[in-house]
Amino acid sequence: MDFLTQEFLTKPVWMWAAFLTIVAVLLALDLGVLHRKHREIGVRESLALSAGYLTLGLAFGGWVWTSLGAQAGMEYLTGFVVEKSLAMDNVFVIAMIFAYFAIPPHLQHRVLFWGILGVIVLRAIMIAGGAALVSEFGWVLYVFAAFLIATGVKMLLMADKEHSLEDNALLKLLRKRLRVTPELHGEKFFVKAPNPKTGKLATFATPLFLALVLIEVADVIFAVDSVPAIFAITTDPYLVYTSNIFAILGLRALYFALAAIIHRFAYLKYALAVLLIFIGSKIFLADLFGLEKFPPQVSLGVTFAILAAGVFWSLWKTRSGRATP
Repeated sequence: MDFLTQEFLTKPVWMWAAFLTIVAVLLALDLGVLHRKHREIGVRESLALSAGYLTLGLAFGGWVWTSLGAQAGMEYLTGFVVEKSLAMDNVFVIAMIFAYFAIPPHLQHRVLFWGILGVIVLRAIMIAGGAALVSEFGWVLYVFAAFLIATGVKMLLMADKEHSLEDNALLKLLRKRLRVTPELHGEKFFVKAPNPKTGKLATFATPLFLALVLIEVADVIFAVDSVPAIFAITTDPYLVYTSNIFAILGLRALYFALAAIIHRFAYLKYALAVLLIFIGSKIFLADLFGLEKFPPQVSLGVTFAILAAGVFWSLWKTRSGRATP
């Protein structure tokens, strides 16, 4: 059992194994017990599940705080809040994808569940790669910071633009390369059906599979923003990965409640853009004032203030039931 105490990416193997065990148990409970049958998830259940995931995420942060120290705990919590906030933007995209393919509510959980499995693997690869780059080339953090600032500015300029999947290049490529059924076939991603050209049985993808692919790609695109953002908070791969995964697990549970009131958060995109600019600026500000690292308690406080302002402004501007200019 000595290998459990060996170090892997700055932490003992047993710490990684414990975290992955927790995630595996949560996913098994989700799919094998709570949602063994595909059904619509109501707002009350969505909020209850989200509260459970939030409690677990914060409890894990408490364990990090007591085991690894106050600074590590603060960095985990800041990363957790930032990732959950940035992932909110992903909810808008997921809702748009489900609406475009007319995916009924009782099938949406299946897509989101398999989507989260992809996220766990893809984020691990991206974070491991990012950690290796930062460890080998310290100046990469400044590249990440500049990228975040540029992304935040772009989000501010594009926040009020309408987006459509009709001209999406990936969707066009999938439809060109795959045989796709015009209608859903229950929970199936692929079905056997006669080929219209040959009359022989062939494998067809369903719109449910196209929705899954687009959601996975959207997760990768959002990770391009969120992974550099959390590396600007902490370079510890363990804190980066655990805060990422706990935040995403909870947000997927919350999706079904948020989807019903998503119009009430029409102005949150502006707050997320400002948050990216702030996170990117921290590295340069720390250098400017001769600090080894931007104070984590200040970072957490500013993060909460920006998000709170975005939420309250959105709720105020949409209080009549629609966004106002």
